[in-house]
Amino acid sequence: MRSTLIVAGLLALTPALAYADGDVAAGRKLALQCQACHGMDGIAKIPEAANLAGQSEVYLTSALNAYKSGERKNDMMSTIAPTLSDADIANAAAYYSAIEITAKVPPK
Repeated sequence: MRSTLIVAGLLALTPALAYADGDVAAGRKLALQCQACHGMDGIAKIPEAANLAGQSEVYLTSALNAYKSGERKNDMMSTIAPTLSDADIANAAAYYSAIEITAKVPPK
């Protein structure tokens, strides 16, 4: 029973590991193209853009792939995402997910 739980746990991690192959330095170079909307720091510079700093690499990869395929729609991202290679997507996700952020709970 214990070995079954360990195997199940490892299988649950497999999708996340598949996304963990991006290059942060290459992603930083790619982010130069993204900075007008998302900023080099991953904090949105325009109201229509998402904050990317500290987001999960799995989430960012999934979102970019959804924009690329047309499953997810946004005027700007639907134009940009189809031009990204799988490596570009992995690298951008690695870069933005590597940005450390802190959160503070507001006082009562």
